Amino acid sequence: MNMPQFQIRAFQPEDEAEVIALWRSSKLVVPQNDPHKDIQAKLKVQPDLFLVGLQERRIVATVMAGYEGHRGWINYLAVDPERRRLGLGRRMMSAAQIRLEEMGCPKINLQVRAGNREVIAFYEALGFKQDEVISLGKRL
Repeated sequence: MNMPQFQIRAFQPEDEAEVIALWRSSKLVVPQNDPHKDIQAKLKVQPDLFLVGLQERRIVATVMAGYEGHRGWINYLAVDPERRRLGLGRRMMSAAQIRLEEMGCPKINLQVRAGNREVIAFYEALGFKQDEVISLGKRL
């Protein structure tokens, strides 16, 4: 069986409902994060680093990247649960990494919930290593 063509492009405002539905099915939406607000915030800062992956005109993958001049960050990497293990997440990460490298980014950081072993293994397979740091946060 041939895999449908996969296209990566920048997020467009009309993608919002479909993207949020994907994030919900991927269990990325948690009570402390409002996905609508997260999207609106991203559209104000480096919107070209918010990517969607499409197959058969459906959004089946996303990644939100950013670079503040010191480190790059990855958020909201999601792949439709029914299309996982087909290399789509790897392709989304590669697209984000290329864009960050073109901006001069020397390192990418990301955060994964400690108990999410499957996702940690995915990132390790892409060459990410656990930094010996403690992640701190403060809600504003």
